[in-house]
Amino acid sequence: MQQVIREALARGADRAIHVQDDRLGAVDAWTVANALAGAMAGERFDLVLTGLQSDDQGLGQTGVSLAERLGIPHSTIIMDVEIGAGRIRVKRELEGGWFQWVSLPMPALLTIQSGINQLRYATLKGIMAAKKKDIRVLAWDGATEPLLRIERLAPPARTKRTQMLTGSAAEVAAELVRRLREEARAL
Repeated sequence: MQQVIREALARGADRAIHVQDDRLGAVDAWTVANALAGAMAGERFDLVLTGLQSDDQGLGQTGVSLAERLGIPHSTIIMDVEIGAGRIRVKRELEGGWFQWVSLPMPALLTIQSGINQLRYATLKGIMAAKKKDIRVLAWDGATEPLLRIERLAPPARTKRTQMLTGSAAEVAAELVRRLREEARAL
């Protein structure tokens, strides 16, 4: 994790806070947001960027919960960002291929859709400066009780089976059409 934080500092982040606690990997989004908000208390910032959703539970709630805890406006599924004087204009992805432009006052929090920008490589000057920047490491106090608890996990039950159709191309095609009509009712 230290390497990821150093890379962010090398690419232009002013400072870094690392909330370090193995228990945070197994709690819900609200609890993670509370831990981050506690670490950010007293910090001054213009913009908070989070990912849209994680690879583990994929709930997509940490960013919006953090914005709620910080009391700042937020917008989700961001595809483009334009920063102006004290305001930020963002392009949000909506369902069905639609987009929406929204203007927010700063400070604000944005949940960013993956792949919106080309990777910006750190300069040598940035890498050298990052080595001198402090990473404030904080432990989670564990005071927030998770709102979500996973009782058990189980793979989904198999309800369908793959069936191979054999015969000539004409026989297979006829059987496929029959099954689509009579069994799947797709035709």
